[in-house]
Amino acid sequence: AGVGNVGRAFVDSLRAKVPGKSVAEYAVNYPASLDFATAADGVIDASNTVRATAATCPNTKIVLGGYSQGAAVAAYITADAVPQGFALPPGLSGPMPADVTDHVAAVALFGKPSSGFLQMIYTGAPAITVGSRYVGKTDDLCIPEDPVCSPNGNDQAAHTSYVDRGLTDQAADYVVGHLG
Repeated sequence: AGVGNVGRAFVDSLRAKVPGKSVAEYAVNYPASLDFATAADGVIDASNTVRATAATCPNTKIVLGGYSQGAAVAAYITADAVPQGFALPPGLSGPMPADVTDHVAAVALFGKPSSGFLQMIYTGAPAITVGSRYVGKTDDLCIPEDPVCSPNGNDQAAHTSYVDRGLTDQAADYVVGHLG
């Protein structure tokens, strides 16, 4: 529950880098697990939350972020289109509207599952691709030894070392550069 260890380090770093600014966090509501199908619940909740925030707080700069399966959820909500032949789960009507893009200042992804890893744990899952409107404001971080995000990764411990290796601070710096 909550934003997790990587999320906590990222949010805390971001807060420290923008003194005097208000930084709120929202933990997407879904059961993160190796049962990757549960990510659909996260996609629905994240998409609905981003849409609602953009509509009710139009001056708020939204930052999307996620680690591992959470990175997949964050990337999925940026998609340009529903992959051909993929049936949307109930509660999701399709990609976020283009006008929401302007409300999202940056996206930080940590250890986003590679296609190979994703197919190992959930055959038939759509590829995890950041949408074209978000690519230029996305920091997609993968430790080369991390087998979840890197096809050549061979060190399971690397997947849990994003905080120790300073990548949450690096992502916070990236986000600050996109907040304007």
